[in-house]
Amino acid sequence: MNKRIAVLVTVLFVLLLSINTHSSYGFEGNPDVVLSNSQDWRDVYSVMLYASLTGAEGRFITSTRHGSIILYSIPKDSKVLIISSRKEPYVVGYKAVFEGNGYENVEEITVRNANLELAERLSNIHSFIIVDDSYGYHAIAAAPYAVLTNSYVLFANPASIGSVKRFLDKRGVDKLLLFGHLDRDVRKELEKYNPEIIDTGDRFDDNIEIVKKYLEVNPRRQVVMTSGEFIEATFFTGKDPVLFIGKATVPPQIRDFIKNSDFLAAVLVGNELINTATFIRRQIGISVFVKFAQSSRIPAGTINPVEDLDRFWMPRFELNLTITRIVYNRATRSLDVTYHNPSPVGLYFKSTITITTSDNQQIVVGDQEPVFLDHGDYKTIPYVLEEPLSGDSATAHIYAIYGEGKKSMENLLEKDYEISFVEINDESLVNITSARYDLKHKRFEVRLKNLGSVTAYADVELEDIWIDGNYVSISSPEIVSIKPGQEAKVYIPIELTEEDISMNDYIRVKAFYGQNKEALIKIAYAEIPFTTFTPTPVTQIAVVIIVIIIVLIVVFATKKCPSCGTRNVRWAKRCRKCGEKL
Repeated sequence: MNKRIAVLVTVLFVLLLSINTHSSYGFEGNPDVVLSNSQDWRDVYSVMLYASLTGAEGRFITSTRHGSIILYSIPKDSKVLIISSRKEPYVVGYKAVFEGNGYENVEEITVRNANLELAERLSNIHSFIIVDDSYGYHAIAAAPYAVLTNSYVLFANPASIGSVKRFLDKRGVDKLLLFGHLDRDVRKELEKYNPEIIDTGDRFDDNIEIVKKYLEVNPRRQVVMTSGEFIEATFFTGKDPVLFIGKATVPPQIRDFIKNSDFLAAVLVGNELINTATFIRRQIGISVFVKFAQSSRIPAGTINPVEDLDRFWMPRFELNLTITRIVYNRATRSLDVTYHNPSPVGLYFKSTITITTSDNQQIVVGDQEPVFLDHGDYKTIPYVLEEPLSGDSATAHIYAIYGEGKKSMENLLEKDYEISFVEINDESLVNITSARYDLKHKRFEVRLKNLGSVTAYADVELEDIWIDGNYVSISSPEIVSIKPGQEAKVYIPIELTEEDISMNDYIRVKAFYGQNKEALIKIAYAEIPFTTFTPTPVTQIAVVIIVIIIVLIVVFATKKCPSCGTRNVRWAKRCRKCGEKL
């Protein structure tokens, strides 16, 4: 009887194993094509990486219409696994579309979180790369190295780190790489795995570091170039590393890295970067091949037009730098240029300005170091000329590069502007007297004093404050007005942790000021040792003052003798001179 039971259990186990093996996709064997049906870039990225790690061809659709077009490029005999978003699919019931077009080996699964759910399916993988899904370009840079090293990329932020940590604890981790900037709480939760960390504070430097790691494992003479703003199948082959170039310029560290590398050729993905790639070919000397289109998949006659590449654009913000005013002040021999940042985030810029007058005088001025401009702010930068401008009129050719960081200024503003002439003396004089951090209100307090004879306006900026693993610059939310001889307090809200405070030795303060609110053409600078304070509550101060007053009254108040007029201490019962009862 026991033997029969044992045989029965064995048979059932084999049957269950067989059912599990053959029903995971609805067809025998592994899929030939894994297709993403989601409007979320994180799902698309996860599907493409999953496909590469399982040896399948990764595909994705970018619209409902594209869901039908892509069928023309997938052979009818392919085994197709469709991974559809439960919340944001492009096509509902996508499997039926395939079957209606003659496909027989199709399976569709729906997911809530493709990133973690596909990681669960890759049971043989124990090496992971963690990136923050706020920075899609980090995920693009990590993809070739992930495929090469059989690693999976997980997205982690403060809201999702709990789920990610539970998955890692359950799976077991051999190697963990934290790539790019991650929230402090995320890093703390992952410390137990002794991770390797790549976080330079600059996305181009981070990109270079992971390309170096790729080349250590797989030395290559070819590199893929892109902007890091979209997903394309080339990034997931693992055959070549991905290197970022700017949309309008080549960041200097990228240029130097290519010069010092063994790369002989580059494949540029996206024709909008051709101007930048042309610079690389001419100035650096490597061959550049452009991948910008594919043959049409919709039958339309004898000659079919080409189509754009299948690219899935990730959410991104557009940086923008404008110039609202250029004035030459004859009195101060200063070219005052007013910059404006309408972007939703702060940026850095660096300008080269070529001035040409009506009588062909030419002068070149510019910024020696990158200048920070917070989102929505205006800033007037004075460029003092060594010699006065001649002629009746002049133009300024602005060549300004700008970007998110000091070393990632990949955007370009190049334009000619007419220069206005004025003659105004600015008699304002502002001094920075102190700067410290308010622990209670989570803000910096900067004190300014007006030493001049006119009312002054000032805008304060803090440079290179260490916050959550990176140096950042921040500016005051508004311009303050300071009357002659008076002081003003400027508050700059920002929350610092104890770790941040310990990493900051100095507060570097820059105040842009002037007697005209629209033209803050003077600059004051101070580097002050970092100190903190906790303000005493106003009510507590009031109570202390009242107690002091009472004590003073009790101690120093006197009584006047009605008989002789002698003053006695307040608690005396008789006059100390005449003895009269008080």
